[in-house]
Amino acid sequence: MPKSPPPRPRRPMSEEKYAKLMAEAKAPYRGLRKFVYGAVGASGGIGAVVFLTQILAGREVGEAVPNFLLQIGLVALMVWLFRIDRSKEDA
Repeated sequence: MPKSPPPRPRRPMSEEKYAKLMAEAKAPYRGLRKFVYGAVGASGGIGAVVFLTQILAGREVGEAVPNFLLQIGLVALMVWLFRIDRSKEDA
C-alpha cells in the first residue's frame, strides 16, 4: 500500500523550513547525536594522547597500555557511529 504524503500545514511555510522539519521528524536528535559523537571522540583522542605520552615516557606502562587501547577503541567507535548516522542521512 503506497504511503500518502504527510498533510501540509495550514499556514504557508517555506519549502526549506518544511523539509528541515520533516527531516527532524524522521531522525530526531540527529544534531545532538553528532555533537555527542564529536565530544566523546575528542575526549578519547585527548585521553589517547595522554596515555601515549605516558607510555613513551616509560611510566606505569603496564597500566597505560590497556587504557591507551581503550581510548583508541572509543575514538574508533565514535567514528563508526558517526559514519552510520551520516550514511542514514544521505539515504
